[in-house]
Amino acid sequence: MRRSKLENYEAILAALAKRPLTVDSIAYKTNMDCTVLGQYLESLMRNGLVVEKFAGKRKVYAITERGLSVFRTLSFQRYLEKIAKTIKTVDTLEKAPAPTISNSERKEETSG
Repeated sequence: MRRSKLENYEAILAALAKRPLTVDSIAYKTNMDCTVLGQYLESLMRNGLVVEKFAGKRKVYAITERGLSVFRTLSFQRYLEKIAKTIKTVDTLEKAPAPTISNSERKEETSG
């Protein structure tokens, strides 16, 4: 199933929440093409959610405090949506009519 843009941004932030990573590592963790990933990273950097750093000769990307706050908010929102869906399912099940046993089924149970 294809992810939305928001889900892609969230996946990138989730990958970077643990530690700074190279483009290749982010692409692997998020299952994204490097060229598409580059576009997402540019957008995240423009908005101050990710910064580009150098670790020796390697270029890595790190999440900022602002990016971490956005990631936590998105994660919490997804958690609330999951809870709301569960509650809706439980409410639907509670409102469903209880199964009943017909008279013919009762007779079969008592005779069998």
